[in-house]
Amino acid sequence: MQQREEKIVNKKKLTARLNDPSLKSGVKDALPIILGYLPIGIAYGMLAVNKGLTPLQTTAMSIFVFAGSAQLVSIEMIAAGAAVAAIVVMTFLVNLRHLLLSASLSLHLRNLPLYYYPFLGFLITDESFAVAMSKIESQKNKQRYFLGLGFTAYLGWVFSSAVGAFLTEFIDLGSGGALDFVLPAMFVVLLVMQISSRSEIIVAVFSAFASLFFALTINGSWNIILATVLAAFLGVYIDGNS
Repeated sequence: MQQREEKIVNKKKLTARLNDPSLKSGVKDALPIILGYLPIGIAYGMLAVNKGLTPLQTTAMSIFVFAGSAQLVSIEMIAAGAAVAAIVVMTFLVNLRHLLLSASLSLHLRNLPLYYYPFLGFLITDESFAVAMSKIESQKNKQRYFLGLGFTAYLGWVFSSAVGAFLTEFIDLGSGGALDFVLPAMFVVLLVMQISSRSEIIVAVFSAFASLFFALTINGSWNIILATVLAAFLGVYIDGNS
């Protein structure tokens, strides 16, 4: 009898949490993010399978990594036979900005049990951070708002990458190399959108030439890592002297 009453109480608590207005607002605000994830996620899934990963491996990477740009870079490095250490370091560098994103967002998510933070940190992306920072202050329950926002966006990314991965089972992509253009094109577009000053143009051009130089002089895929680090130092130097 007591167990039955506990189940009823727990069911009522769960229902109340699911009906929380802040949680629903988070889910609603994640829908535009999902629309943006769909084409990139599908392209990632198709590209990953085209590079040699299985559909299950491709989907698993989205489930456990959940970092679009890092995943796209990783599959290129995996296909090129890069060392595991190089892939790990590059993933760390690509996602290093998340330290700043999570630190900024944590100011709105104070006084939570410690076990919440790793999970909420896992859900942070550029898009969810941008939406959260613009709307979380008006939410009564900020924790549930970001949970709804981040988890819904996460499901959208996993779903879109799985669709792309399993589509390759039914669609013959051929060997024309069209998908090989997806990754460079996406990063070129992102780069052009972010360049807004002369110093950023200098850093972008420097990193491109540095990557080419290291690719021709050093074996493996360390050229990307070295160029990234040097370009970051150059950017800091220019910014400090401007």
